[in-house]
Amino acid sequence: MIPAQVQVSIDEKAVQKFIEGELEKQINQQLLLVDINKLSELTCMSVRYLEEEILRDPRIRVHERKKNRKRWWLAQPTFKAIEEIVSEW
Repeated sequence: MIPAQVQVSIDEKAVQKFIEGELEKQINQQLLLVDINKLSELTCMSVRYLEEEILRDPRIRVHERKKNRKRWWLAQPTFKAIEEIVSEW
């Protein structure tokens, strides 16, 4: 009988990147509110572009919440509205 030998090599950086990506997805799904900086980070759009092109849309404005001068948006409905807007381009 021939002895079997199995070797497995794992790219630790690729595994770490995959795990971080999956964690980020889970965290984003749990968000309740997002501010303009988080929206910018998640959409890869600049704050200025969001202000001028996306946040003025009535589909986004209905999800906006304000207190004093700070603004937040309900996360999940806002993401869906952004998907609708972008799909129209």
